[in-house]
Amino acid sequence: MVGRRLARYRDRVRRKLLAAFREDRTPRQVAMSFAIGIFITALPTGGVGVGLFFVFISLWSWISKPAIFAAVVVLNPVVKPAVYLASFQVGALLLGTNPVRSHDVTMTESARIGIQQLLLGNAILAVGLSAVGYVIVLYLTQLYRQRSNRNHEFSLESDIRGLFRR
Repeated sequence: MVGRRLARYRDRVRRKLLAAFREDRTPRQVAMSFAIGIFITALPTGGVGVGLFFVFISLWSWISKPAIFAAVVVLNPVVKPAVYLASFQVGALLLGTNPVRSHDVTMTESARIGIQQLLLGNAILAVGLSAVGYVIVLYLTQLYRQRSNRNHEFSLESDIRGLFRR
């Protein structure tokens, strides 16, 4: 059951990215669209991030719709708790605060510290994930287009499948 779900998930990511690679956008526009999508999706927006995608698409004509929405597929609700946990830990590490509540601190103070840890760590993780996503999608887009132009016997689809093999 889990194997089938992962296979469906991989197929959705692959379809979205291939649609973005085929679009009439520059590789940098596709990669930046994906990076913006990852950045917004990684933030704790409570679902408002997808609404922001529509605002960005209407404001900037260069945004690749498949690429920005591929980010939602990559950072789906199953993955988001791990992102938030990592954000909390990174924030605690950077702020030098103990993530475990002590008896000397009030509940309000504990909540304030926890929120600071989450927001700082989440901002740093969002920047890092979007930078990594930009580089990967830029490379894959360029590779796909080079192979398409050369009519190479191997497809980028097989390269992407290689990334998602077990």
